[in-house]
Amino acid sequence: MKSIWSKPASMVLAAGAAFSGAAHAVNDLPGGPAVRQLNLPVGVTKVAEEQYALHWALMILCTVIFVGVFSVMFYSIWKHRKSVGHKAANFHESVVVEVIWTVIPFIIVILMALPATKLLVAQKDTTNADLTIKVTGYQWKWGYDYLNGEGEGLSFISTLDSSHRAMSDAGAKGEVPADYLLKVDNPLVVPEKQKIRIITTANDVIHAFAVPQFGIKQDAIPGFVRDTWFRAERTGDFYGQCQELCGKEHAYMPIHVKVVSAAEYTAWVDTKRKEAAAKLDDPNKVWTLPEILARGERVYAANCAACHQANGKGAGPIKPLDGAAVVLDEDHSKQIQVLLKGQNNGAMPSWAQLSDTDIAAVASYTKNSWSNKTGQIVQPAEVLAQRGK
Repeated sequence: MKSIWSKPASMVLAAGAAFSGAAHAVNDLPGGPAVRQLNLPVGVTKVAEEQYALHWALMILCTVIFVGVFSVMFYSIWKHRKSVGHKAANFHESVVVEVIWTVIPFIIVILMALPATKLLVAQKDTTNADLTIKVTGYQWKWGYDYLNGEGEGLSFISTLDSSHRAMSDAGAKGEVPADYLLKVDNPLVVPEKQKIRIITTANDVIHAFAVPQFGIKQDAIPGFVRDTWFRAERTGDFYGQCQELCGKEHAYMPIHVKVVSAAEYTAWVDTKRKEAAAKLDDPNKVWTLPEILARGERVYAANCAACHQANGKGAGPIKPLDGAAVVLDEDHSKQIQVLLKGQNNGAMPSWAQLSDTDIAAVASYTKNSWSNKTGQIVQPAEVLAQRGK
């Protein structure tokens, strides 16, 4: 069925491209958006495949009804027009006709509703999951917490790759990768052929977790938990984006799900556990300036440079950190509170999900970078003391 439309669609879009300005040469992204894609993806889950089939069935049914109704209408208007001698009939009602045009649409609606309802019920059946993951939307990143199943206890943040944000800020000139603005530092990793339950919530505003290849889209609402599920039938990299307008960085909030074999998933879990154990820091540890600056530089590059820039100068409404009073202030609590709670109605998001050591490190880094040569050190214990205030 797909082939019926692919050639005409390609011709129309190719004609449009011929009259458009210079555009980037892009390729289809396996597991993600395709060039000139006009339809739903077939997908790699049973639910996505059923969505695709149902979409086509209803489109064909609606098209047949449209053509049939308007063909009869235009034929009647043309063949029985006044100019060829026809006169309007004068009658009041016809019970037979009224029954027919009531019963037939009712049957059509039932025929449409039955498969649609069956699919909707299947989409919401999150029982008997092999793995449960809580997905938290932040401005503007995703947090993943593995709650049940293999990998239980793992937790990490996924943000847009800093090189792609820098590319966007520079106008995306030259060669643009196929995964432009979809590459992240920490993809969500799941095993194939296992039922994955996704619980969504949000930290600040409404977000939406959506991966078209899985046939899922679930709003993430602050103070509420919603859920959905998927079972990927093959391995690969699959992409999505936040699908609720969640603020100025909405376009920079991609989703990357990496589906691997069961053995590869077990190996990944083992690696992540070792990494998590290595990152466990004692909040009472007293750091030296050189070592905390080295860590702070990495935290800043991964989380802060996208907005405040690598030189700390900010851009547009983004305030500079170079020379900022709150950064230079010897009262460290002010900057720590900004990092923990954010400010300006979310324009500066909360970074409370970072560890005490990471927040202390990035605060120390900003206090001692660019022209901010204060020599001040923010220790993790100070951050710990400010949490909850």
